[in-house]
Amino acid sequence: MTMSYPHRVRSQSLTRTLLAAALGLTLVGLLGVAGVSPPHPANAGVVPQPATGYGWPIKPFNQPHPVRGNFGDPRTVFHGPPSANTLYHGTGSFTFHRGTDIAATAGAKVYPVRDGVVVFRSASHINVKSSDGSLFEYWHIGATLPVGRVVYAERTVLGTIGRSAHVDLTEVENGHVTNPLAPGHLTPYQDTTRPVVTSIRLQSDNTGRVLFPNFVSGSVWLVAEAYDKASLTVPGNWSGLPVTPALLTWRIGTPSGRLVVPTHVAVDVRTHEPSNQAFWSTYARGTFQNMAAFTNHYSLMQPGSYLFLLSPTKFDTHSLPNGVYELAVTATDIRGNSASRSLRFTIHNAIAYS
Repeated sequence: MTMSYPHRVRSQSLTRTLLAAALGLTLVGLLGVAGVSPPHPANAGVVPQPATGYGWPIKPFNQPHPVRGNFGDPRTVFHGPPSANTLYHGTGSFTFHRGTDIAATAGAKVYPVRDGVVVFRSASHINVKSSDGSLFEYWHIGATLPVGRVVYAERTVLGTIGRSAHVDLTEVENGHVTNPLAPGHLTPYQDTTRPVVTSIRLQSDNTGRVLFPNFVSGSVWLVAEAYDKASLTVPGNWSGLPVTPALLTWRIGTPSGRLVVPTHVAVDVRTHEPSNQAFWSTYARGTFQNMAAFTNHYSLMQPGSYLFLLSPTKFDTHSLPNGVYELAVTATDIRGNSASRSLRFTIHNAIAYS
């Protein structure tokens, strides 16, 4: 049975609008959409309501495909050998993943998810701007269409997937990079898996020095390791590798259940993501991506490690009386599935005796 999707019906008026846009846009105006910036942190978690969703960029368009890379995943390229020193102190390229990596076979054709006009093309990717102003980038494909070409969702071939065996779909909405898996965007999409909070630790610094939780004093870093699982089985070398949760929150209470530090958001990429300048104040040192790259070394089939700073600054234990507490962390995916873990610790700051 063939299913129809009203949001994909192309009208003659839309076609005329796109043709006019193709003739009227200048190169300067087209390239202006590339310099996007993330939203202010105060807007994190505010879910915009798009007018319509869109289907997948590969066939079948109305069925979900395996996602092997999430929006906000760490992208790490270390300038140094694969060692602990490089991992915790090394320089390199550290960025947030701007799109969604959709797994597919080499040679698969890639189509636009919405009607639009080609506004940029390189050897590795192509950008299409739709009539509502949203921009879609299709990375890691061999594209040949010229700038100015009008393209149609599910009809025009933008290019084919290469040896990377995936297409990276990036969406820019109102000047901000947006999570394609957010409700109302890429559809249909379902996820019934739950994220995992692997561990919680208190650290004296941001280089992996873990403190004994039975005796904690002064200011400490709150760190949690968490990951999510792919909603569908990913084929090939990326099978079973983790992705990041969309939301991570934390709170502190007493063993009896009394809340002493209310729920705080550590990271929220359900709609948007931080700027790359905030990478090491979002992720903790020791983080690296799936199949991490070091100088002259590529970690084939090795899973990444995702360590999150629960706060961009140290937590001052003097803000609480000496005693026993529980730090609870909850990881949530883009469809609301969640899981939690807690760490019991004892604050023991110096006591002045008379």
